[in-house]
Amino acid sequence: MSTDSIAFLIAFVMGLVFIPLLLSVTGGLGLYTIVREREAQVYTLFGRVLGVLDEAGLRFPILHFGLPALLVPFFGKRYLVDTALRQYYLRDQMVNSEEGTPMGVGIWYEMQVSDPEAYLFRNANPEGSLQANVASSTISTLSNLEMDKMLEDRHQLSRQVRATVSPLSEKWGYQLGSVYIRKVAFTDRQMVDNITEKVVKRLVQVTSAMKQDGENRVGLIRSQTAFKVSQKMAEAGATRPAVVGDALNAIARQDPEVLNAVLAVLENEQLIASGAEVDVLPHDVPVLLQLGGGHGAGAPVRAGQAAERPAADLSRLGPFAG
Repeated sequence: MSTDSIAFLIAFVMGLVFIPLLLSVTGGLGLYTIVREREAQVYTLFGRVLGVLDEAGLRFPILHFGLPALLVPFFGKRYLVDTALRQYYLRDQMVNSEEGTPMGVGIWYEMQVSDPEAYLFRNANPEGSLQANVASSTISTLSNLEMDKMLEDRHQLSRQVRATVSPLSEKWGYQLGSVYIRKVAFTDRQMVDNITEKVVKRLVQVTSAMKQDGENRVGLIRSQTAFKVSQKMAEAGATRPAVVGDALNAIARQDPEVLNAVLAVLENEQLIASGAEVDVLPHDVPVLLQLGGGHGAGAPVRAGQAAERPAADLSRLGPFAG
């Protein structure tokens, strides 16, 4: 192996060993620092705050704070503050409605550190204080409200809670984000059962009303349809006599004898269909004599049974034989 190769190998090994060691030493001495995303670094020296680094990337404290930054590793302290958005949910915050009904409220909110220095040194427990403030503001805002308003106007009430808590939270170094009342529940089981029973009865009542309204509409549609059908049938029934009358008038204008024959046929058909008794009388015999003759030539004949008489009896009728 040549001398150059050995020198390169030694340099590579020394680099692997000494470069990380050098970076660790210089970082420990505070010559540089790496600020991550959503993070802030607060530097203090002898109980006083030198400054805050909150821009992500490679930073050199000596360029921001001067020579006192070199004394921080020995006589001061560096605080890492998470500035990411945080979310919390408070369950079962007890409030009473105007009617005296005990109810449990769940509230969801967001918070984010806006002033790392105030966040560290103005409040020993900022998260706990924020939760206590949100809970107390929720109880004071929702207590003694009407139940309907508490259940329906949650967006407006959420904004009121946020407006109440925000000024105090800003003094303590964090910013309150969205606040939303997510759940309003009844804690009394008997009351829940009563409300459920009322809702079920109301649903049954509404369903019955809808069913009755549907039946009424169906009945109305049927009656209207029957009226229109009967009207059309009556119009059709009235059209037939007019058509028959026009046809008979046309026949009368062309040949009156044919009209008389048609009328005679129609009359005979009606007479036969009625089943009435018919007395057939010759024109040259007195009427009273023929009516008193019993079952002779002038005997009454039931309509439709004329064909059953003997031909001899019909031959004496003269012109009525046909």
